[in-house]
Amino acid sequence: MPTISNKNASTPVETDTFSADERTLYDHPTSDDERYDNGRPSGELSEGDHDILESEDERERLLTVKQEGIPGLFNKTKGIKIGRPEKKKASNAKRKERRRGQTEESTLMYEMEEGVGASSASMSRNSSESDQQRLLATKLNRKVRRSRIWRRIAIYLSIAILFLVLLFGAYQLSKSARTIPTTMMVSNGTSLFAPTTILISLDGFRADFLLRGLTPTLNRFIQEGISPKYMLPSFPSVTFPNHYTLATGLYPESHGVVGNTFWDPSLQKAFYYTDPEKSLQPHWWGGEPLWVTAERQKVRAAIHMWPGSEAHIGDIQPAYVDKFNGSELLDRKVDRILALLDIPGPLDTTVKADHPRPQLIAAYVPDVDSDGHKYGPNSTEIRQTIRNADTMLGSLLEGLQERNLTGIVNVVVVSDHGMASTDVNRLIQLEDLIDPNELEHIDGWPLYGLRPKKPEDLDRLHKELVEKAKTNPNIEVYLRDVDMPERYHFSKNERIAPLWIVPKTGWAIADKSEFDVAEGKKKGEIYHPQGIHGYDHEHPLMRAIFVARGPAFPHKPNSRMEHFQNIELYNIICDSIGVEPAPNNGTLRLPLKPVGLHSDSPPDETPVDPVESSSYLGAITMTSFSDLMVSASGLEDALSSVQFSSIQQITPATTPTSSAPPAASTTTNESWWNWFTHKADDIENWVDDFLHKNVPNATEAVE
Repeated sequence: MPTISNKNASTPVETDTFSADERTLYDHPTSDDERYDNGRPSGELSEGDHDILESEDERERLLTVKQEGIPGLFNKTKGIKIGRPEKKKASNAKRKERRRGQTEESTLMYEMEEGVGASSASMSRNSSESDQQRLLATKLNRKVRRSRIWRRIAIYLSIAILFLVLLFGAYQLSKSARTIPTTMMVSNGTSLFAPTTILISLDGFRADFLLRGLTPTLNRFIQEGISPKYMLPSFPSVTFPNHYTLATGLYPESHGVVGNTFWDPSLQKAFYYTDPEKSLQPHWWGGEPLWVTAERQKVRAAIHMWPGSEAHIGDIQPAYVDKFNGSELLDRKVDRILALLDIPGPLDTTVKADHPRPQLIAAYVPDVDSDGHKYGPNSTEIRQTIRNADTMLGSLLEGLQERNLTGIVNVVVVSDHGMASTDVNRLIQLEDLIDPNELEHIDGWPLYGLRPKKPEDLDRLHKELVEKAKTNPNIEVYLRDVDMPERYHFSKNERIAPLWIVPKTGWAIADKSEFDVAEGKKKGEIYHPQGIHGYDHEHPLMRAIFVARGPAFPHKPNSRMEHFQNIELYNIICDSIGVEPAPNNGTLRLPLKPVGLHSDSPPDETPVDPVESSSYLGAITMTSFSDLMVSASGLEDALSSVQFSSIQQITPATTPTSSAPPAASTTTNESWWNWFTHKADDIENWVDDFLHKNVPNATEAVE
């Protein structure tokens, strides 16, 4: 009898005892996969089957990790949970049903249905899983989007709040000065004062003006403070470039204001210092001046008429700006400065938040320069102007003392340049040097910066001027880019003309439209202005002053330091009020370093002004006969006046001369003896006339 082998049976099975249908239950393949498909019990699952089930379970577990307990959304059987238990129950039920002895037909049908069903279920399950993944992804994306939206809203709100806080802080800062530690503040008995400096500029105050016995206040101020014998201006030694150098610490070639008048080839515009429409635009003014440095660091500044302060430089305006007024009286300037000191400070309860007391006060005084031009630096008139400036400073110091601020507020007095006398005999006609028709622009004065109409003519014009300078030693000729002296620091800016005529100190160049030199000499005319500056900045007649006193200058009284150039002032003032200076050409910083006392140094020497004469006869020419009319008390007073005026002219440079220059002595062709005889005759005629009108019978008595 044929038998078949069965691993699960303990004995062989005889196939002949079964029907054909029953025999099909045992006629199955021996492979594991086929046995599983034909109804193998779950207990006999192979290792590969376990792996498959475990991988499916793991995938389903990941899909349902956040949806546990939620009914399936895509299964036909409602309420069935997605997961491993339900799958195992379905598989076990199917295998049990096959083991109950289904017929071959039912078995085959079941297998067919199971195959189709498995495929359909697999597709349905995959579709369900894909849809559920998409649904879960959609929900998660919505949650993420909502989370991101709320996070963005929170960020935007935070930024808005921060912006409002910063805006409020900026508003508060704009209303008041910076917060200064009370340890840096000093009380005068009524108010706390932060580091404060008053800077006074006496325009045109020559250093040797201090030696004329006209300045008791300034000389006492020197004895109380620290100063060099003089301070050097910058080249060219004229007002606007030097005042802006004082304010920025930059050479004129660096800050761009290279003269009182100049042409800018890039802007195609002219700068002219007396015309606000041509000088008070920010594009002219480079660098950072003191008032901008102070205000940028929340230190309030008050600027009184300083050149350039009205130009809105750096889009920063000082807290207080006074426009230029050349006719303002000096005592009004003192009142203005003291009134600024009387403003409540940042810690005072009555302070206006947007305008507390300034820590920097810079004031410009034009009087000495103005009268120096008008009358000359050795005139009688300038003596009184120097006295007035000294009196002004005395009033200011008295005001500080009344407020108990002498040891609290720093006071620095400077000037921008000196002054030299002019003379018709020291004039050079421009047309004798060059043809003005070949020039497009002429910059500066008394220096002449030349811009040829044709750039190719530059070398030719330069050579012609050099040849003429060989026969006239009173001028120097320079090419900006070739041989301009390095010590001038006057070449690295396109606003500087390419060709320059620099007259020697005391000499001037005039074109015929302003003054005909030959005609002026013939007619004995007086050239105006009678005082000029702008020459070599190292010449003794161009020297300026610097004197400082206050808590920022803790030196022995009457301390003397080495002379320096005015590029150093900016750093000194910044340090005195506690602000960080912007980059500049200066290197000097506080504390200053004395080299001794003024009393230990040799006596100061008075530079010789070219206008002065060393002879009695030359001095007589300086006498204006109008001076004789000031005495109405008789002939003796008038003659004494003549004698006194003559003696005055023989004394050293510390004594003044009359306002009239010595031009008359040399503008006629007669000899000095004839000239003297004629003047003596004039005096005799005047005396006769005076006696005839004022002394009865004087003529008969004399005769």
